[in-house]
Amino acid sequence: MIRWLTSLFALWTVLGTAIAWFFPWSFLWVVDDTFRPLDQSLVSVLLGVIMLGMGLTLAPEDFRRVLTMPRAVAAGVALQFTVMPLAGIAIATLFGLETGLAVGLILVACCPGGTASNVVTYLARANLALSVTMTLCSTLIAVVATPLLTGWLAGVFIEIDRWALFRGMITVVLLPVIAGVVLNRLFPAATSRIATISPLASVIGVVLIVGGIIARSKPLIIEHAGMLLVALFLLHAAGFALGYLVTRWLGFEQVVARTCSIEVGMQNSGLGSTLASGPSFAAQFASPLQAALAPVPSAVSALYHVVMGSLLATAWRRSQERTEEHAAEHGEVGGAIEERP
Repeated sequence: MIRWLTSLFALWTVLGTAIAWFFPWSFLWVVDDTFRPLDQSLVSVLLGVIMLGMGLTLAPEDFRRVLTMPRAVAAGVALQFTVMPLAGIAIATLFGLETGLAVGLILVACCPGGTASNVVTYLARANLALSVTMTLCSTLIAVVATPLLTGWLAGVFIEIDRWALFRGMITVVLLPVIAGVVLNRLFPAATSRIATISPLASVIGVVLIVGGIIARSKPLIIEHAGMLLVALFLLHAAGFALGYLVTRWLGFEQVVARTCSIEVGMQNSGLGSTLASGPSFAAQFASPLQAALAPVPSAVSALYHVVMGSLLATAWRRSQERTEEHAAEHGEVGGAIEERP
Protein backbone atom coordinates (compact mmCIF):
# COMPACT_ATOMS: atom_id res chain seq x y z
CA MET A 1 0.00 0.00 0.00
CA ILE A 2 2.80 2.42 0.92
CA ARG A 3 4.64 1.65 -2.32
CA TRP A 4 1.44 2.17 -4.31
CA LEU A 5 0.72 5.49 -2.59
CA THR A 6 4.31 6.60 -3.22
CA SER A 7 4.03 5.70 -6.90
CA LEU A 8 1.19 8.24 -7.19
CA PHE A 9 3.66 11.05 -6.54
CA ALA A 10 2.55 13.01 -9.60
CA LEU A 11 -1.10 12.86 -8.51
CA TRP A 12 -0.34 14.09 -4.98
CA THR A 13 1.82 16.92 -6.35
CA VAL A 14 -0.91 18.07 -8.74
CA LEU A 15 -3.60 17.81 -6.04
CA GLY A 16 -1.43 19.61 -3.50
CA THR A 17 -0.67 22.40 -5.94
CA ALA A 18 -4.35 22.75 -6.89
CA ILE A 19 -5.45 22.91 -3.24
CA ALA A 20 -2.71 25.46 -2.45
CA TRP A 21 -3.80 27.53 -5.44
CA PHE A 22 -7.55 27.63 -4.71
CA PHE A 23 -7.33 27.46 -0.91
CA PRO A 24 -4.01 29.14 -0.03
CA TRP A 25 -4.80 29.25 3.70
CA SER A 26 -4.58 25.44 3.82
CA PHE A 27 -0.83 25.56 3.08
CA LEU A 28 0.29 28.95 4.36
CA TRP A 29 1.18 27.46 7.76
CA VAL A 30 4.08 25.61 6.07
CA VAL A 31 5.84 28.88 5.25
CA ASP A 32 4.81 30.69 8.44
CA ASP A 33 8.03 32.22 9.81
CA THR A 34 6.71 32.07 13.37
CA PHE A 35 7.59 28.37 13.35
CA ARG A 36 11.36 28.45 13.74
CA PRO A 37 12.72 25.62 15.91
CA LEU A 38 16.48 25.98 16.34
CA ASP A 39 16.28 29.03 14.04
CA GLN A 40 15.15 26.82 11.14
CA SER A 41 11.99 27.40 9.11
CA LEU A 42 9.47 24.56 8.81
CA VAL A 43 10.47 24.25 5.13
CA SER A 44 14.06 23.55 6.19
CA VAL A 45 12.87 21.06 8.80
CA LEU A 46 10.75 19.23 6.22
CA LEU A 47 13.66 19.02 3.79
CA GLY A 48 15.88 17.76 6.60
CA VAL A 49 13.35 15.01 7.31
CA ILE A 50 13.32 14.09 3.61
CA MET A 51 17.12 13.88 3.54
CA LEU A 52 17.12 11.88 6.79
CA GLY A 53 14.69 9.44 5.18
CA MET A 54 17.05 9.12 2.22
CA GLY A 55 19.92 8.30 4.57
CA LEU A 56 17.83 5.67 6.37
CA THR A 57 17.33 3.79 3.11
CA LEU A 58 21.05 3.70 2.28
CA ALA A 59 23.18 0.66 2.98
CA PRO A 60 26.90 0.02 2.37
CA GLU A 61 26.12 -1.71 -0.93
CA ASP A 62 24.61 1.55 -2.22
CA PHE A 63 28.02 3.18 -1.86
CA ARG A 64 29.88 0.14 -3.24
CA ARG A 65 27.58 0.11 -6.27
CA VAL A 66 29.33 3.23 -7.54
CA LEU A 67 32.37 1.03 -8.20
CA THR A 68 30.32 -1.50 -10.20
CA MET A 69 28.98 1.04 -12.70
CA PRO A 70 31.45 3.95 -12.61
CA ARG A 71 31.00 5.13 -16.21
CA ALA A 72 27.22 5.34 -16.04
CA VAL A 73 27.24 7.06 -12.65
CA ALA A 74 29.93 9.52 -13.75
CA ALA A 75 28.05 10.34 -16.95
CA GLY A 76 24.77 10.95 -15.14
CA VAL A 77 26.29 13.11 -12.41
CA ALA A 78 28.39 15.08 -14.90
CA LEU A 79 25.30 15.80 -17.02
CA GLN A 80 23.38 16.78 -13.88
CA PHE A 81 25.84 19.56 -13.10
CA THR A 82 26.49 20.73 -16.67
CA VAL A 83 23.30 20.40 -18.75
CA MET A 84 20.90 21.85 -16.17
CA PRO A 85 23.00 24.79 -14.88
CA LEU A 86 24.00 25.85 -18.41
CA ALA A 87 20.41 25.49 -19.61
CA GLY A 88 19.30 27.53 -16.60
CA ILE A 89 21.57 30.51 -17.28
CA ALA A 90 20.83 30.37 -21.02
CA ILE A 91 17.05 30.35 -20.52
CA ALA A 92 17.12 33.04 -17.81
CA THR A 93 19.16 35.29 -20.09
CA LEU A 94 17.15 34.50 -23.23
CA PHE A 95 13.82 35.28 -21.56
CA GLY A 96 15.13 38.35 -19.75
CA LEU A 97 13.64 37.16 -16.46
CA GLU A 98 13.49 39.51 -13.52
CA THR A 99 16.38 39.16 -11.10
CA GLY A 100 14.50 37.11 -8.51
CA LEU A 101 13.08 34.69 -11.04
CA ALA A 102 16.38 34.38 -12.91
CA VAL A 103 18.34 33.61 -9.73
CA GLY A 104 15.65 31.18 -8.54
CA LEU A 105 15.65 29.36 -11.86
CA ILE A 106 19.44 29.07 -11.90
CA LEU A 107 19.43 27.88 -8.29
CA VAL A 108 17.02 25.01 -8.95
CA ALA A 109 18.98 24.14 -12.12
CA CYS A 110 22.13 23.79 -9.99
CA CYS A 111 20.45 21.47 -7.48
CA PRO A 112 21.05 17.70 -7.52
CA GLY A 113 18.55 15.07 -8.57
CA GLY A 114 15.78 14.41 -6.08
CA THR A 115 14.38 11.22 -4.62
CA ALA A 116 11.34 11.69 -6.88
CA SER A 117 13.54 10.56 -9.76
CA ASN A 118 13.88 7.15 -8.10
CA VAL A 119 10.09 6.73 -8.03
CA VAL A 120 9.77 7.78 -11.67
CA THR A 121 12.64 5.48 -12.69
CA TYR A 122 10.85 2.58 -11.04
CA LEU A 123 7.63 3.44 -12.90
CA ALA A 124 9.54 3.70 -16.19
CA ARG A 125 11.07 0.23 -15.69
CA ALA A 126 14.52 1.74 -16.07
CA ASN A 127 17.56 0.97 -13.88
CA LEU A 128 16.43 1.70 -10.33
CA ALA A 129 19.78 0.79 -8.72
CA LEU A 130 21.58 3.21 -11.04
CA SER A 131 19.06 5.95 -10.29
CA VAL A 132 19.49 5.56 -6.52
CA THR A 133 23.28 5.59 -6.90
CA MET A 134 23.24 8.72 -9.08
CA THR A 135 20.90 10.50 -6.66
CA LEU A 136 23.24 9.63 -3.80
CA CYS A 137 26.35 10.84 -5.64
CA SER A 138 24.78 14.03 -7.00
CA THR A 139 23.36 14.88 -3.57
CA LEU A 140 26.76 14.53 -1.86
CA ILE A 141 28.59 16.39 -4.64
CA ALA A 142 25.93 19.12 -4.58
CA VAL A 143 27.05 20.16 -1.09
CA VAL A 144 29.99 21.84 -2.84
CA ALA A 145 28.81 22.03 -6.48
CA THR A 146 25.48 23.80 -5.92
CA PRO A 147 26.93 26.82 -4.03
CA LEU A 148 29.82 27.13 -6.48
CA LEU A 149 27.71 26.84 -9.64
CA THR A 150 24.97 29.11 -8.31
CA GLY A 151 27.49 31.71 -7.25
CA TRP A 152 29.20 31.60 -10.64
CA LEU A 153 26.12 31.60 -12.89
CA ALA A 154 23.65 33.63 -10.81
CA GLY A 155 26.46 36.08 -10.07
CA VAL A 156 25.56 37.65 -13.42
CA PHE A 157 22.41 38.99 -11.73
CA ILE A 158 23.36 39.49 -8.06
CA GLU A 159 26.31 38.78 -5.80
CA ILE A 160 25.74 35.32 -4.29
CA ASP A 161 27.06 34.44 -0.85
CA ARG A 162 28.51 31.01 -1.63
CA TRP A 163 29.46 30.40 1.99
CA ALA A 164 25.88 30.93 3.16
CA LEU A 165 24.65 28.48 0.52
CA PHE A 166 27.30 25.99 1.57
CA ARG A 167 26.23 26.23 5.23
CA GLY A 168 22.64 25.65 4.14
CA MET A 169 23.65 22.55 2.17
CA ILE A 170 25.51 21.18 5.19
CA THR A 171 22.54 21.78 7.49
CA VAL A 172 19.64 20.53 5.40
CA VAL A 173 21.36 17.95 3.16
CA LEU A 174 24.65 16.51 4.37
CA LEU A 175 24.05 16.21 8.12
CA PRO A 176 20.59 14.56 7.82
CA VAL A 177 21.86 12.07 5.21
CA ILE A 178 24.87 11.15 7.36
CA ALA A 179 22.60 10.83 10.41
CA GLY A 180 20.33 8.49 8.46
CA VAL A 181 23.23 6.33 7.30
CA VAL A 182 24.65 6.11 10.84
CA LEU A 183 21.27 5.20 12.33
CA ASN A 184 20.80 2.56 9.64
CA ARG A 185 24.20 1.14 10.53
CA LEU A 186 23.66 1.14 14.31
CA PHE A 187 19.99 0.16 14.46
CA PRO A 188 19.26 -1.80 11.25
CA ALA A 189 16.10 -3.51 12.52
CA ALA A 190 14.44 -0.31 13.70
CA THR A 191 15.49 1.79 10.72
CA SER A 192 14.33 -0.87 8.25
CA ARG A 193 10.80 -0.43 9.57
CA ILE A 194 11.06 3.35 9.39
CA ALA A 195 12.59 3.16 5.90
CA THR A 196 9.44 1.40 4.71
CA ILE A 197 7.45 4.61 5.11
CA SER A 198 10.22 7.15 4.43
CA PRO A 199 9.57 7.34 0.64
CA LEU A 200 5.93 8.24 1.28
CA ALA A 201 7.01 10.70 3.98
CA SER A 202 9.34 12.30 1.41
CA VAL A 203 6.45 12.65 -1.03
CA ILE A 204 4.32 14.32 1.65
CA GLY A 205 7.20 16.62 2.59
CA VAL A 206 7.78 17.76 -1.00
CA VAL A 207 4.05 18.35 -1.54
CA LEU A 208 3.89 20.45 1.64
CA ILE A 209 6.94 22.53 0.66
CA VAL A 210 5.67 23.13 -2.86
CA GLY A 211 2.13 23.84 -1.69
CA GLY A 212 3.33 26.33 0.92
CA ILE A 213 5.38 28.33 -1.58
CA ILE A 214 2.61 28.21 -4.21
CA ALA A 215 0.11 29.48 -1.62
CA ARG A 216 2.37 32.32 -0.50
CA SER A 217 3.47 33.27 -4.02
CA LYS A 218 0.14 33.01 -5.88
CA PRO A 219 -0.05 36.75 -6.79
CA LEU A 220 3.56 36.70 -8.04
CA ILE A 221 2.95 33.55 -10.09
CA ILE A 222 -0.12 35.12 -11.71
CA GLU A 223 1.85 38.24 -12.55
CA HIS A 224 4.79 36.37 -14.10
CA ALA A 225 3.09 33.16 -15.27
CA GLY A 226 3.67 33.53 -19.02
CA MET A 227 7.45 33.63 -19.27
CA LEU A 228 8.02 31.64 -16.08
CA LEU A 229 5.97 28.61 -17.16
CA VAL A 230 7.59 28.50 -20.60
CA ALA A 231 11.10 28.96 -19.17
CA LEU A 232 10.70 26.12 -16.66
CA PHE A 233 9.19 23.83 -19.27
CA LEU A 234 12.19 24.41 -21.52
CA LEU A 235 14.59 23.84 -18.60
CA HIS A 236 13.20 20.42 -17.76
CA ALA A 237 12.62 19.46 -21.39
CA ALA A 238 16.32 20.18 -22.03
CA GLY A 239 17.28 18.03 -19.05
CA PHE A 240 15.17 15.04 -20.09
CA ALA A 241 16.16 15.29 -23.77
CA LEU A 242 19.90 15.90 -23.38
CA GLY A 243 20.17 13.42 -20.52
CA TYR A 244 18.92 10.73 -22.90
CA LEU A 245 20.60 11.84 -26.13
CA VAL A 246 24.07 12.46 -24.71
CA THR A 247 24.21 9.12 -22.89
CA ARG A 248 23.09 7.31 -26.05
CA TRP A 249 25.76 9.22 -27.99
CA LEU A 250 28.32 8.06 -25.41
CA GLY A 251 27.39 4.47 -26.24
CA PHE A 252 25.26 3.49 -23.24
CA GLU A 253 22.35 1.10 -23.67
CA GLN A 254 18.82 2.42 -23.78
CA VAL A 255 17.90 1.53 -20.19
CA VAL A 256 20.87 3.55 -18.89
CA ALA A 257 19.97 6.46 -21.17
CA ARG A 258 16.41 6.47 -19.86
CA THR A 259 17.65 6.44 -16.27
CA CYS A 260 20.05 9.33 -16.92
CA SER A 261 17.29 11.27 -18.68
CA ILE A 262 15.05 11.01 -15.62
CA GLU A 263 17.87 11.76 -13.20
CA VAL A 264 19.03 14.85 -15.11
CA GLY A 265 15.56 16.17 -15.91
CA MET A 266 14.26 15.93 -12.34
CA GLN A 267 15.73 18.29 -9.76
CA ASN A 268 15.53 18.43 -5.99
CA SER A 269 13.09 21.33 -6.15
CA GLY A 270 12.43 21.05 -2.43
CA LEU A 271 16.08 21.88 -1.84
CA GLY A 272 15.89 24.82 -4.24
CA SER A 273 12.78 26.13 -2.48
CA THR A 274 14.41 25.78 0.93
CA LEU A 275 17.63 27.53 -0.03
CA ALA A 276 15.81 30.33 -1.86
CA SER A 277 13.48 30.88 1.12
CA GLY A 278 16.29 31.28 3.63
CA PRO A 279 16.80 34.71 5.23
CA SER A 280 20.49 34.79 4.35
CA PHE A 281 19.66 34.19 0.67
CA ALA A 282 16.86 36.78 0.67
CA ALA A 283 19.19 39.38 2.20
CA GLN A 284 21.30 39.37 -0.97
CA PHE A 285 18.53 40.96 -3.08
CA ALA A 286 18.11 44.71 -3.44
CA SER A 287 14.35 44.58 -2.86
CA PRO A 288 11.93 42.36 -0.90
CA LEU A 289 9.93 41.77 -4.09
CA GLN A 290 12.88 40.15 -5.88
CA ALA A 291 13.65 38.07 -2.79
CA ALA A 292 10.03 36.87 -2.73
CA LEU A 293 10.30 35.84 -6.40
CA ALA A 294 13.37 33.61 -5.86
CA PRO A 295 11.58 30.52 -4.41
CA VAL A 296 8.83 30.59 -7.05
CA PRO A 297 10.74 28.80 -9.85
CA SER A 298 11.56 25.88 -7.53
CA ALA A 299 7.91 25.45 -6.51
CA VAL A 300 6.67 25.50 -10.10
CA SER A 301 9.60 23.30 -11.12
CA ALA A 302 8.46 20.59 -8.69
CA LEU A 303 5.08 20.37 -10.40
CA TYR A 304 6.60 20.44 -13.88
CA HIS A 305 9.27 17.79 -13.49
CA VAL A 306 7.04 15.35 -11.61
CA VAL A 307 4.28 15.55 -14.23
CA MET A 308 6.71 15.49 -17.18
CA GLY A 309 8.72 12.65 -15.66
CA SER A 310 5.59 10.60 -14.91
CA LEU A 311 4.28 11.02 -18.46
CA LEU A 312 7.68 10.00 -19.83
CA ALA A 313 7.79 7.01 -17.48
CA THR A 314 4.35 5.87 -18.64
CA ALA A 315 5.40 6.07 -22.29
CA TRP A 316 8.64 4.16 -21.69
CA ARG A 317 6.96 1.52 -19.54
CA ARG A 318 4.35 0.86 -22.24
CA SER A 319 7.09 0.72 -24.86
CA GLN A 320 8.98 -1.86 -22.78
CA GLU A 321 5.81 -3.90 -22.24
CA ARG A 322 5.12 -3.96 -25.99
CA THR A 323 8.71 -5.04 -26.63
CA GLU A 324 8.38 -7.90 -24.14
CA GLU A 325 5.03 -8.97 -25.60
CA HIS A 326 6.53 -8.99 -29.10
CA ALA A 327 9.50 -11.03 -27.86
CA ALA A 328 7.18 -13.52 -26.15
CA GLU A 329 5.06 -13.91 -29.28
CA HIS A 330 8.14 -14.70 -31.35
CA GLY A 331 9.72 -17.01 -28.77
CA GLU A 332 12.54 -14.59 -27.95
CA VAL A 333 14.07 -14.06 -24.52
CA GLY A 334 12.30 -11.14 -22.85
CA GLY A 335 12.32 -10.50 -19.15
CA ALA A 336 12.43 -7.43 -17.06
CA ILE A 337 15.22 -4.94 -17.32
CA GLU A 338 16.17 -5.40 -13.72
CA GLU A 339 15.02 -7.09 -10.57
CA ARG A 340 12.91 -4.59 -8.66
CA PRO A 341 11.70 -4.79 -5.07
